[in-house]
Amino acid sequence: MKAKKRMGWLALCLACTTVMAACSNEKGGAEAPDTGGKTVVTLSVQQDSEFYRALEQKFELAYPDIDLQVQAYKGIGEQLEAQDYEKYQKTAGTALLSGKGADIYETSSLPVSEYVNQKLLLNMEDYLKQTKTLNKDDLASNVLDALKLNGGTYVIPGGYYLRAFLGDGDALKNVEFNDKTWTWQEFSAISKSLIQAEEKAGAGRRYAIPDTPPDMLLQEMVVDSYNLFVDSTARKAKFDSPAFKSMMRQIKEMYDDQVMTSKPAEAGSQLFYSVALQTPADFVNIPYTLFTNPKLLHKPHNGTKGSMRIIPMTQYAIQAKTPVAAEAWKVIEYLLSEEAQSLPGREGFSLLRPVNQKQLSEIREQVKNGTYKLPDGQTAKVPDGDFGEFQEMMDTADNFAMLDGQMISIVGGESLAFFSGQKTADEVAKLIQNKANTYLKE
Repeated sequence: MKAKKRMGWLALCLACTTVMAACSNEKGGAEAPDTGGKTVVTLSVQQDSEFYRALEQKFELAYPDIDLQVQAYKGIGEQLEAQDYEKYQKTAGTALLSGKGADIYETSSLPVSEYVNQKLLLNMEDYLKQTKTLNKDDLASNVLDALKLNGGTYVIPGGYYLRAFLGDGDALKNVEFNDKTWTWQEFSAISKSLIQAEEKAGAGRRYAIPDTPPDMLLQEMVVDSYNLFVDSTARKAKFDSPAFKSMMRQIKEMYDDQVMTSKPAEAGSQLFYSVALQTPADFVNIPYTLFTNPKLLHKPHNGTKGSMRIIPMTQYAIQAKTPVAAEAWKVIEYLLSEEAQSLPGREGFSLLRPVNQKQLSEIREQVKNGTYKLPDGQTAKVPDGDFGEFQEMMDTADNFAMLDGQMISIVGGESLAFFSGQKTADEVAKLIQNKANTYLKE
């Protein structure tokens, strides 16, 4: 069960459970099929889906002079194995280096930073600035800006999740703190004070966050502040820094003081949750299922932003050497249209702010008239003013880093020796640093 939870968390944290990679399409060699005079644009994804089938059909209705061909490495429902991602990376990398392959790639599990440094992906910044099809004011600019690399727009997501932090509003009502600036050290002190107060009041034993091993918490904290410890452009790690060592020691202290625990706890004993919000409805569904009076908070941090972390569910990039760049951009442009953003099967929050606002407004009205039900069937009682906070958090989320899952795995695996008391923080930090740099130089 622990393994399943760990894998599930990692998948959400790294946004890898629903991502799909591309499969290269070697142009040339075989005789090209008759396209009836249409311009062929290929979109390569790892696994086919009903969304991609609908996208292909709807796009070609909107652009009858373009033949969009979605090329999937795996069909709908086919099992994806771990080696499939490795095979894809090798195949896609070889195709991109040769200037062959698909015109558009879904890049969520690809080393995008490396491809950008090698000038293998097209900078879509000018296309985005000059578009006459999209209303730029409607786009979630905070998300698009967060995903920029080297000042350019090389990937555009089709949807995204948000990593949120929740607290028990009843327990926090008499605590004064600024969650926009609080550090993990302040979080630990506040949690310890709350736990002691709850026990004194006879409320029973509570924990800040139970059922979470320290190495898992460290991985999440590294993900939240990834750019502090990994320079993707220079391909250099910084895990031997005082900041990383301090982070490990801070985590160990929280577990030693039983503010946090790896063990499961009774229902109602948890003070805080780190959760992934997948749609605007989750601003209500998740918090009010976990707490009677939930408080949506900025996450504790150490020298980084505490705003919600953006988790792109799909990311699309255009190959730099494609001969059909203008037509490929039309596909990306269409992916950002209201029609495509509303297609069944598209995951996550929309890149169009009005689409998210509409969903949130509908929920707000249903809550007002008492007809909105939580997943457990209970009527949702949400203060009307909270909806403004939901909207603000959605519009200001800008914490994002182009992660490499292998780096996070190295951190988690090697940190176990510190949390078990076998090695010092200095020794483990040095070991992680060496392994990380070796990996980055490969």
